[in-house]
Amino acid sequence: PPPPPAAPAQPAPAAPKPRADGRVIATPYAKQLAKTLKVDLASIGGTGPNGRITASDVERAAGKGPAAPAPAAPQPPAQQRAAAPAPATAAAPAAPPAPATTVSELRGTTVPFTSLQKAVVNNMMESLKVPEFRVSYSIETDKLDALYRKLKPQGVTMTALLAKACGLALAQHPVIFAVATPDGAGVTYNENINVAVAVAMPDGGLITPVIKDADKTDIYQISRNWADLVKRARSKSLKPDEYNSGNFTISNLGMYGVETFDAILPPGTSAILGVAGSKPTVVANDSGMIGIKKVMNLNMTADHRVVYGAQAAEFLQTLKQVIENPDSLLF
Repeated sequence: PPPPPAAPAQPAPAAPKPRADGRVIATPYAKQLAKTLKVDLASIGGTGPNGRITASDVERAAGKGPAAPAPAAPQPPAQQRAAAPAPATAAAPAAPPAPATTVSELRGTTVPFTSLQKAVVNNMMESLKVPEFRVSYSIETDKLDALYRKLKPQGVTMTALLAKACGLALAQHPVIFAVATPDGAGVTYNENINVAVAVAMPDGGLITPVIKDADKTDIYQISRNWADLVKRARSKSLKPDEYNSGNFTISNLGMYGVETFDAILPPGTSAILGVAGSKPTVVANDSGMIGIKKVMNLNMTADHRVVYGAQAAEFLQTLKQVIENPDSLLF
């Protein structure tokens, strides 16, 4: 019989297209490589997660790398398939997605700061001009943890609970969310309690979305507001007032199991609270009875021009009372 006709040649795979929203998302090494190879990142698409441009995409655009992988060929209709079925084989598991930036890509390279990272660096340098001091406090969290477990199905987050707790405590200690005047000659007492919470950005740096009126807003609304703020922070669509209007900051590393840390004071504020993870700890109560309690460490960094040590300690005492008796967070 005559040999079967040759399969038609497949067209070359199309290069990935730039993102429809016009944003350019690239790994740090891809950005550096694009400068070296003079490739316009806005003109190419990425094969990484969410359209992120990788070093391979840049090399391909510069003509120095292999073509993008071709899409799977479509299956022919059933009536056109060979009569003899191929022996059944177990399907190979799907390969996991490649990481956006590998360790080998970063080794031996110099990666420039993003604009956000530059802003963070500038703020850190400004903080060196402030006479800071630090106060630590241990707080039992069993009741707070129980409340969180109860309210989590209703969309309440631990961030909302902590922000609300800080808001209620700050309302009793206005000096903690006050700020030194630009000339250092006085103190400005803020009217509203706006709690900023540090959020790490996927491409480096961090941003501090602000939960406004944290003392007056209920935890359900705070949770909804916070989810929206984080979503828009990571898509870089926050308005300036939504990340630069905080007058007290929370930096929470508890989810990483950190036991204690000191946070750097953001310029234009007088206090930042470092929240560590809670862990089971042997504790003696007032009557001397020994038991196991979940305990977390809080470290507050404050501007000594505005806040004095006793004032910081009194604020942390109030915050301890709120967290260890969290029923007030529901109102």
